[in-house]
Amino acid sequence: MVNRLPSLNAMRAFEAAARHLSFSRAADELHVTKAAISHQVKALEDELGLPLFRRLNRALMLTDAGQTLYPAVSEALAMMGSAVARLKRQDKSGGLAVTMLDSFAAIWLVPRLGRFRSQHPDIDVRIATSDDSVDFARSDVDLAIRYGAGRWTGVHAERLMTEEIFPVCAPILLERGPRLEKPSDLANHTLLHDYGLETWRRWLNAVGESSVDVERGPHYHHSNLVLQAAEQGDGVALARSVLAADALANGRLVRPFNIALPAEYAYYFVCPPDYLNRPKVQAFRDWLFAEVSEPTGGIGTGAMSP
Repeated sequence: MVNRLPSLNAMRAFEAAARHLSFSRAADELHVTKAAISHQVKALEDELGLPLFRRLNRALMLTDAGQTLYPAVSEALAMMGSAVARLKRQDKSGGLAVTMLDSFAAIWLVPRLGRFRSQHPDIDVRIATSDDSVDFARSDVDLAIRYGAGRWTGVHAERLMTEEIFPVCAPILLERGPRLEKPSDLANHTLLHDYGLETWRRWLNAVGESSVDVERGPHYHHSNLVLQAAEQGDGVALARSVLAADALANGRLVRPFNIALPAEYAYYFVCPPDYLNRPKVQAFRDWLFAEVSEPTGGIGTGAMSP
């Protein structure tokens, strides 16, 4: 059977009074009144059934019981204080577990992550990629970046980026032909498919083009693989603006048509509501939103009408 311990406040009051041999100085240290210290010590003495101090006219001395108790209480409080300090440091620094789609990690986050490390060298970001929604209650994940409609229950979901979809290809594809001047010309090219996300059928329907066979062409499970195939000149991909932004900026990809549609989904910053109070999580959240506000952040700029 575990013995019931006295209250922590009483132990703190006793430890400070014993260290200073003064109720007044103990009160100053703990930011309470002298009477409060005296009351806590008296309650501890009553619970133990032993006097802990000898109260003299102008002095305070520990009894034999007080001398026995003081070093143990002092050590215990110091250990608790050290543990709390370590926890607080871990909350501000150390590992930060983040999960997201493989394509977003490879194309958007990793190339920018050095800037976060330079701002927060004490936080080690640990990236895990997954297509599944994270169960925060059963994992050690601190936050997630998810692609969807944002209607997840039990979590804080904050829209990070919207985007557009549009065809892209390698410049060499335009040079060697066949020509690619209007949507119907896609019938003469290989269509590269981003499995399970935005479809060629939706884009072609939006531009009023029905002569292109949307069933043909290879399918890729991850968006970064679709873009890699497009950069190699393997065909024309239906790109998402967030992931294609860097390749378009440096000329690895081009847009054959100046037609874009708003994507059905968006990127969201996701975490349990109480995790927002963690300094590490807040630091990463603030950095993310600062990054997407930059011109190279990859945010969609709004759809263009076909």
